[in-house]
Formats: sequence, structure tokens, C-alpha cells
Amino acid sequence: MGPARRAPPRRGGRGGIANVLTFERMITGPVIHLVYWCGLAVIVLAAFGVIGASVGIAIRERTLETLLLAIPTLVGGLLIVLVGGLLWRAFCEFYVVIFRIGDDLAALRRVAEEEQAGPPR
Repeated sequence: MGPARRAPPRRGGRGGIANVLTFERMITGPVIHLVYWCGLAVIVLAAFGVIGASVGIAIRERTLETLLLAIPTLVGGLLIVLVGGLLWRAFCEFYVVIFRIGDDLAALRRVAEEEQAGPPR
């Protein structure tokens, strides 16, 4: 199976806002990309928070015990943030794939309709 080919746009059909209002064109795909980047920004802010908390623990009291507490806090927090980032990516990719499947099915439907409307043999 090769890459999906884009069917040429229909002539004489509705365009622009009419496609969005009648659900001929889905806008969720681009919206998911924006949601992904916003979520990733929140995850990066959480990573900075983990780093700040770990450094704050280490600076608050300069003893061996607090240093031994700060290092695992830093490592554990960054691992949790890393796993959260990967899960967030997988979650968003899942939705992008679902909507691309819908786009591919719509393209297949258009091709089938064009073949049926073609001249008889």
C-alpha cells in the first residue's frame, strides 16, 4: 500500500466556510496540533518547577541530608516529566491518526464517486 493520493477538489461544490459548517472539512486536526504545543509548554513549565524545587531543597539547608534528598527529587521529577511528555505525544498522535483516517476515507469516497460517474465502457 502506497501513500494516500489526494483527490482533486470537486468543482462547483461549496467552498470555504460552507465546508466547515457542513462538516465536509474537519478542523480538529489543526486544533490538535495547537493543543499539543500548549500541553508541551505546560510540561516544560513543570520540568522547570521540578528543577526549581530540587535546587530550592538543596539551597535551603546546606547539609548532606538535603543534598541526598534533592538529587533523587530532581531525577524522579524529570523522569516523571519525560514520561508525561511521551504520553502526551502518544495521546495527541492518536487523535491525529484518527482524523487522517477520516480524511483518507473521504478521499477514497471521492475517487469511487468519480469512477462511478465516469463514462460507461
